[in-house]
Amino acid sequence: MSAAVSPEQPSTPDSAQYQNNPYRNSNGTYATISESETASSSTTSTSGSAMTTINSNHSSSIFKSSSGRSSSYQLHQQHLRSAYGASEEMLETEKASLVERVNDLERIVLEQKDEIVCLKSTLADVLRRLSTLDNSYDSGKSTLENSSSHNSSVMSSKSFRFSRNTITRLNSSVDEKRFGRVPSRVTSSPSRSAMSSSSSHGTAKASSLAQKAIHHSNGSLHSDSMSSHSISPAPSPSPRQPNLQNLSASVVGSIGVNGGGGGTNGVTGMGKRWSSTGDFVSGSPGTPVSSASGNSISRFSTKSLLNLNSSLGGHNGTGKGGSHAFVQKKEDDDYLKLYISGRPVVLHIPEAQISSYETTKVQPAPNKRLRLDWVYGYRGKDCRSNLHQLPTGEMVYFVAAVVILYNMDEQSQRHYVGHTDDVKSLAVHPNKLLVATGQCGGHDGHDTLPHIRVWNSVSLATLNVIGMGDFTGAINCLSFSRADSGTILAAIDDSPDKIISIWDWQKKENGRRITETKCSVDTIVAVEFHPLDKGQIITIGKNHIAFWSLDQNGMLYKRMGVFENREKPKYVTAITFTPAGDIVTGDSSGNIAIWSRGTNVISRFLKKIHEGSIFSICSLRNGGFVSGGKDGRLVLLDESMRMKAEQLVEPHFGAVRVVAQGKGSQLLIGTTKNCILSGDFTLGLVPMVLGHTDILWSLASHPQVAQFVTGGRDRLLQLWDSLSHSVVWSKDIGEPIQSVQFSNSGDTIIVSGVGGRWMVFDTVTRELLAVYQDGQDVIQTIKFSPDGNLLALGSKDSCVYIYQCTKAAHRFSKIGKCTGHSSFISHIDWSKDSTVLRTNSGDYELLYWNPTLCRQITTHGTVRNLEWATQSCTVSFETVGIWPENFDGTDINSVCKDGEEQFLVTADDTGKIRLFSYPASQPKSLSHAYRGHSSHVTSVKFMHDGVRLLSAGGMDTSVLQWRVV
Repeated sequence: MSAAVSPEQPSTPDSAQYQNNPYRNSNGTYATISESETASSSTTSTSGSAMTTINSNHSSSIFKSSSGRSSSYQLHQQHLRSAYGASEEMLETEKASLVERVNDLERIVLEQKDEIVCLKSTLADVLRRLSTLDNSYDSGKSTLENSSSHNSSVMSSKSFRFSRNTITRLNSSVDEKRFGRVPSRVTSSPSRSAMSSSSSHGTAKASSLAQKAIHHSNGSLHSDSMSSHSISPAPSPSPRQPNLQNLSASVVGSIGVNGGGGGTNGVTGMGKRWSSTGDFVSGSPGTPVSSASGNSISRFSTKSLLNLNSSLGGHNGTGKGGSHAFVQKKEDDDYLKLYISGRPVVLHIPEAQISSYETTKVQPAPNKRLRLDWVYGYRGKDCRSNLHQLPTGEMVYFVAAVVILYNMDEQSQRHYVGHTDDVKSLAVHPNKLLVATGQCGGHDGHDTLPHIRVWNSVSLATLNVIGMGDFTGAINCLSFSRADSGTILAAIDDSPDKIISIWDWQKKENGRRITETKCSVDTIVAVEFHPLDKGQIITIGKNHIAFWSLDQNGMLYKRMGVFENREKPKYVTAITFTPAGDIVTGDSSGNIAIWSRGTNVISRFLKKIHEGSIFSICSLRNGGFVSGGKDGRLVLLDESMRMKAEQLVEPHFGAVRVVAQGKGSQLLIGTTKNCILSGDFTLGLVPMVLGHTDILWSLASHPQVAQFVTGGRDRLLQLWDSLSHSVVWSKDIGEPIQSVQFSNSGDTIIVSGVGGRWMVFDTVTRELLAVYQDGQDVIQTIKFSPDGNLLALGSKDSCVYIYQCTKAAHRFSKIGKCTGHSSFISHIDWSKDSTVLRTNSGDYELLYWNPTLCRQITTHGTVRNLEWATQSCTVSFETVGIWPENFDGTDINSVCKDGEEQFLVTADDTGKIRLFSYPASQPKSLSHAYRGHSSHVTSVKFMHDGVRLLSAGGMDTSVLQWRVV
């Protein structure tokens, strides 16, 4: 008996006989036994041999037939599998090709958008420049007319007007269709004739004094024309005219001029303009200030001008005496008492003014103003993502309360000055024209609350002020949406709950908040919108990365990033995106992680790209990346994250804080030591902006050339050139610097350190020439006598040390010390004849000294009529008018006068610079107030030409250079 075994069950119709076969094997095969073979073996055994032969032949034929069918089936199955595999491969190839084509299209669209944005920005910049040239002609023409009519040259004022029509065309062409509306600028105000129609009661003396005030303050607080280098934002909201119904017509006219709320500028078809950078205000950035106390217009009109009106109307004006709440003078006295913190300070009136001096008179503000000319410094120490390249060729960054637009090729700056306190964050709109900046909160009224300002980088006009009063902490992160053309804005409020809020920034005057929620209890480092997926937001920070989804109903949903079996970093510190939409992050351990688009898991992980934290990752236009970190290294990576090159930043510049792409292949690098570098991996890096990193206390201007020196708690002594706006040299002296001073020749610099040490450095070589020691306390102030023979040093130990200068510039011979003050020496002035010294102390004393004898002068007739070479003392007869009512004696930190004795400038704890007429001997003298610093202003100094002014910003570490215009 033989059996034929089929290797597998056929699927053809011929195999039906196998379906019900009872001899199916356990492995699925079949044993086939013919019926004839079974019958023959059961009926006979004698004919076995013949039957066996027949059955064997029969079985062999069946087996061959079955084997042929199985082979054909197997071949057919192989062909089917091969065809199916080829089809699957073709589909996968088509799918990959389609995805690649879609990515290419997305990239092309983004590139075309960038090109369109660049063209729009370039057009806007061209319009701005044409408008500047056009209006400079009008400005020059009107200046010549004024010069001929007044017989005086005012051609030194080279400010230009920015055309309103240009702004309108620019905003309508670029912003109106995309953003729905264009905020209007202030174009008109109540006319002077309308003001003069009010009641005209008052004496002839009142009218005369008012006209005098008008003459000395012609125009608003802000300059009528606008600088090509420095254009202030349009006010938002518009300034309002104060209620002046109870004032005389002449006084109202004076308010209209000095207050800046009314009056026309005399240019046909042009409305009132707010001047450039310099015209900061205590209230809204568009609100002029012209008061002795530096308050807003409402406070100005209800204090100083009401006092003026009362004096003009006969109140307290009948006699030569009179008094203010903090200044008192009896009619027959030859002195007055200035009360500082409740303590009276006796100030003797010069003999020539005794008969005519009245405390009720109001001294007008000067007829010239300050314009911000240059800003030195950058805030990279504690801020991120605050350095960007704009299509107009300018890089935008911030320090203190100023946002700077710096054109490296033209060596020019423009300034956005709408903020009232420290700027902490910056974001550029996808159209590259608009900028959003967020600030922290101050302590000087509603306008210093944390808020966001959206403004135009070409016109510097403010488009919206967002969240005034809605934030409790500083705005430390900002991001515009990118997949929907920047219609919404995300902000992180650095409050204890770290609130994330989403804003429709174009809605209403204050923006519309779509939603907000608690983000994290830990520090948030950055917030970014996904460039391709609408409504997708990523936040990074301490111990986390979070993926947020914003739905159509304004609800936020959060997914935390999953690190799986990888070590969770202490901080996720940097974020960027690939062209395909994957997310690239850097962490505090120096690792780079890639998160696939649409997921919250890591698809690729690169270890130890840097030693320490990665502070920034920049996506390049060619698809590569540049990372920078705490180790001071810049690492160039290709699209596949393979390292191609690296560059080391010199240690004295600090670690890499921000990496941004500049023009072409150039990189912009912001560092933790407040420097900005420019360069590439081939030619290296060059410093473009340098600054201090700690409290800036000391400032001195060169007596003969356009240079100045600064020193701070960061131990850096830096010599600057005010014409090239660059650092001549920088030196770490090894200890904090309290005060600096040039010698009269400018050959040496005197620097005071800690513990009574003071040093002499060569101005050219920066070599340390000599070291001296006086007492154990720090030297607070240093002054050379006008004739250059004596040197006075005021110490914290309440003594003034007097030295004789020798022929060797670095050699000094000690004469002695002046003792008598009960507190530290704060300020020193020399008389013009170098025979008398006057000093202020921390408890507001004013004492006079004979420097050669080191004795106090107590006979006031000797010093009453002296003329002073400098005006550094904040408490003196010449500075009575700088003190506001209800003040603290520590509010004003520094004062100075120009060489021609026309102006007096003060620096105070609220971050303001004030410009007075010199001397400011009348209580509550009127002034022009300017913002720019966000911290207490520690020092102000005129330069040798008397046209430029320098101010040092204390904790904001900035130096602002102003110009008198």
